[in-house]
Amino acid sequence: MTDALIVNETAEFVRNELFAESSGHDWWHAHRVRELALALGRKEGADLHITELAALLHDISDYKLNGGDHEKGPQIAFEWLVSIGEDQVRAAAVSEIIATISFKGAGTPTPMSTIEGKVVQDADRLDALGAIGIGRTFAYGGYVGQMMHDPDLQPRFHATHEDYLNRKGTVINHFSEKLLLLKERMNTKTARVVADRRHLVLERFLHEFFLEWDAGDVGEV
Repeated sequence: MTDALIVNETAEFVRNELFAESSGHDWWHAHRVRELALALGRKEGADLHITELAALLHDISDYKLNGGDHEKGPQIAFEWLVSIGEDQVRAAAVSEIIATISFKGAGTPTPMSTIEGKVVQDADRLDALGAIGIGRTFAYGGYVGQMMHDPDLQPRFHATHEDYLNRKGTVINHFSEKLLLLKERMNTKTARVVADRRHLVLERFLHEFFLEWDAGDVGEV
């Protein structure tokens, strides 16, 4: 099977698996990460075939949604790719990216060993910022039953991955606990430029949210 057919088959597989997902980790998230990763990969000199496959498959079984199994996603990706004729070395490269891409807490570094991994991780993190990132954050919060905001509950900067896994916070605290940290954790120069703009969207939203929460905008009417 040609590279183009492998990509097309994989895109169809991911679409079928994730289209109805309501947590913000759906097909359209995978599609946006694919487009972002390819754009970054062209500028950074990445292998675009591995980049595209890893971007498409990176959430095929997200540990946050499958009961905490970190190995399932990489395994599904590897077995799928080999089953449709992908070279095992390239399938393993994709699987490794998926195994190490996720944010694991403020105090837990998640370095990527290849340029392909770096651009896919950047693309995934960029989709957690900006207007789309805000929408996805509230979608995920609703999916897992998080409260929107509690002024008496302060953000926690999780020191370990286990602490992050066991978090019980609010949607608004998630901005401080993860989203506002991502700008400084981009791997590539290109992604940092995009992240700066999307980070500002988060800050403007939070300013407006807290203004409205305390009825601070009433005097402006």
